[in-house]
Amino acid sequence: MGKESTDRFVVERDLRLDLLRGLGLWMIFLDHIPDDVVAWLTLRNYGFSDAAEFFVFISGYLLGFIYVPIVASGQFLAALKRLWLRAWQMYVAHILLFLAFTAQIARAARKWDNPMYKDEFNVANFLAHPDELIGKALTLQYKPVDLDVLPLYISLVAVAPFVIWCLARRPNLTLAGSIVLYLLARYFDWNLPSYPKGATWYFNPFAWQLMFFFGAWCGCGAVAQISKLLRSRIVFAVAIAWILFALVIVMTWHSAFLESLIPKWMIKLIYPIDKTDLDMLRFTHFLALAVIVSRYLNRDWAGLKSKWLRPLVLCGQHSLPLFCLGVFLSFGVHWILVQWKHQVIEQILLSIGGMAIMTAAAWVLDRAERVPNLFVDAGIKEEQNPVTQPAPLAGMQTQPSAA
Repeated sequence: MGKESTDRFVVERDLRLDLLRGLGLWMIFLDHIPDDVVAWLTLRNYGFSDAAEFFVFISGYLLGFIYVPIVASGQFLAALKRLWLRAWQMYVAHILLFLAFTAQIARAARKWDNPMYKDEFNVANFLAHPDELIGKALTLQYKPVDLDVLPLYISLVAVAPFVIWCLARRPNLTLAGSIVLYLLARYFDWNLPSYPKGATWYFNPFAWQLMFFFGAWCGCGAVAQISKLLRSRIVFAVAIAWILFALVIVMTWHSAFLESLIPKWMIKLIYPIDKTDLDMLRFTHFLALAVIVSRYLNRDWAGLKSKWLRPLVLCGQHSLPLFCLGVFLSFGVHWILVQWKHQVIEQILLSIGGMAIMTAAAWVLDRAERVPNLFVDAGIKEEQNPVTQPAPLAGMQTQPSAA
């Protein structure tokens, strides 16, 4: 569990990233359940950013941390192969998730005679015109609700090898190019087309690439240039002030009295806080949180290996399958809460049950990875006796995930 390898490159695992990614998976699961009281514990209710920013940043950080040294050593093609394979795996996972998720919603709508499910999760058009929309789904133009984030990862990981190549040579210039692309995308409204005609991706890859590749820039070690600044008292005070300001603004969404206290000019200045194009309020709020977390969550903190945080760490180490499972579970919980009269206690129990299932699935995946791989050398000479044997230890190690 402690190390990840890419062929001969061995990378020490940072459990902080697994912990935060696991926490993000739980928050995404809860946020996908409409009107769930437990979802009030998630980040989006107390600031401008939410689990999406943390998840994208951590994925980018891992990308820079693992692959920039590999590319810098002259193994660009190896990194290209690995990352494109990862993008393909995510694409296949997205298509399978799309088909299974759509079937799940269609069955619930038909069995319980409730068309609300089809309309709420944006699958009614697909069920009415599957011949047309299956092609749109394969080209990532059509996506049901809650299935928007994987296409973003697919697109970012697909172009990542070339950005990694640039980061290995000119990290600061590469980050500057990412910032310029973000500004141009915001100014000219660049985005990829979606379905129906005139719609665009919910997560604009031209904007969200800034969060992803900023994470890669930090992961490759370039952030060390400003480490003293990030740990200064002034930056710490500004981060705390910005987090408190965001908290006050978000609380006005739930209190008419607090909303009346906000000056009209400020309302015009900060709204709308756009998630699709990664509004700068969201980005800076994430930066403020990152400053606080990096200051107090040390890599050698003993709590990272405690049994109490083990469920989160396990989930974070299997992010792709756990994300897909979380989508299914969130709809299942939503379906139960809609079909049967429920109270707060039911919401709490179902939410805890969903997180427990995710943890159990992560434990099974972790145990499965510990089982030795067996192989047969098909190229062995005929006069030799073919032998089936365990793979070498290096081959048994977990391949790192870039997303």
